[in-house]
Amino acid sequence: MNDVTNEQARVDGTWTPEGEQVTSQPSEGAVLDAIATVYDPEIPVNVYELGLIYAVEIGDDGAIAVEMTLTAPGCPSAQELPEQVREAVAAVPGVTSVKVDVVWDPSWHPGLMSEDARLALNMF
Repeated sequence: MNDVTNEQARVDGTWTPEGEQVTSQPSEGAVLDAIATVYDPEIPVNVYELGLIYAVEIGDDGAIAVEMTLTAPGCPSAQELPEQVREAVAAVPGVTSVKVDVVWDPSWHPGLMSEDARLALNMF
C-alpha cells in the first residue's frame, strides 16, 4: 500500500497501524451528505433540504433505515426518488444495508423546507 492509500484508509477508518481491518459504522453526517446528492427532478433542491427526509436510523451493524415522504401522493418521481436515496446511502463506506420507507403521515408541506431551500425557490 502506498502512503496516499494508507492515509485514505486511516481517514475512512478501515485500517489501523497494526494492519488490522476494522469495520467502521457510517456517520450520520456521511449518510445525510449522501442523501443530499439526490435532487427532485422538478425542483432544483435536494430531497434533504426540501424536508422530505423524516428520519434516519443507523444500526450498530451499519444497517440504515430511512423514512421519507414525497411532495404529493401523485408525485411523478414516486418510484425513482426512494431508489435514488437507497443507492446514494448504500455507497457510503460502512453501510451494510439500506431500507427506505415512504410515509405519508405527516404530510409534506413547504414549511418543512430548510431556509436554503426556501431561498433557492424564492419562497421567503
